[in-house]
Amino acid sequence: MSLIAKVIPIDQIKHLPLGASVLSEKSESEFPIALHFTDKDLTINGSSSTETDTLELVVFSNLTFSLLLQLTAYCQITICALNAINQRNKLTSYRFSIQGGDIKSAIKLLGQFSLDNKIEAAILQNAPKLAQPGLLVMDMDSTTIKIECIDEIAALAGVGEEVAAVTELAMQGELDFVQSLYQRVSKLTDAPEQILAEVANNIPLMEGLETLIEALKIHHWKIAIASGGFTYFADHLKELLNLDGAFANKLEIVDNKLTGKVLGDVVDAKVKATCLTMLSKEFDIPFNQTVAMGDGANDLIMMAAANLGVAFHAKTIVLKQADTCINEAGLDCLIHWLK
Repeated sequence: MSLIAKVIPIDQIKHLPLGASVLSEKSESEFPIALHFTDKDLTINGSSSTETDTLELVVFSNLTFSLLLQLTAYCQITICALNAINQRNKLTSYRFSIQGGDIKSAIKLLGQFSLDNKIEAAILQNAPKLAQPGLLVMDMDSTTIKIECIDEIAALAGVGEEVAAVTELAMQGELDFVQSLYQRVSKLTDAPEQILAEVANNIPLMEGLETLIEALKIHHWKIAIASGGFTYFADHLKELLNLDGAFANKLEIVDNKLTGKVLGDVVDAKVKATCLTMLSKEFDIPFNQTVAMGDGANDLIMMAAANLGVAFHAKTIVLKQADTCINEAGLDCLIHWLK
């Protein structure tokens, strides 16, 4: 049944959050709903011919109309329709069909706008669908967990500050990752194996991780870790969280002591991307259902290999190249970026 067009003065609603507006009263059967914004009015029509599978803006229900208008002006995009209102992980998000000229530019502008206004928002093109099986591959350190494991090991080994400094440079993309890894691990020579257990036993999971995994598993997604860190911790998380894969570097241990060496080939940026491609083939997951998340420069190739690359609490170099970002919320924010 079509709806009668309704015109609402912007002055009446600009200070309202989306979740307290007339839009929140729409039922699922009415979507998509054609919208037209001007500086003075919001026009709500009963139907939309807008293609809903391509370009979307996703924001949360606490965003005010005033800030939404500022966002669209700043990013040089136009809202055409409301595609859906999703209630997931105790939050409500709004998915709008949008149009714009230079979408890559709009995505970068949105990243800056989100940082400046401390909001979460995404511009997404052909986003993966939550209700269809997919693949999520995540970095480990500072993504699935709150720490950099090598920094914690180094602190217990008495070389914390010098190792942490090298870690930061590597994550910013200012040092070659493989060489930085060898450099950091060499400083752990003769450290007791026991310190690995101490770190693993107290490993802090990132906010929203378990909620995200639970939501994805309901819809038969596969979830894996691809890390430039160490198998000792990646394998621990795989077992703890019932993950479908874990790839990381193996520390050499002799006589219960670290030798300062890494065994085998290093899991670097290219290997992370290969892990994603390999898993998608193994589990028969189409490209458009793949997602990669990370925070450092060595995650960029993996993120580019997925349909959706998400920068999570990321370094500047990653924010500039990611498809979208999560800056302040937990990992479960990703559930709303999925269609």
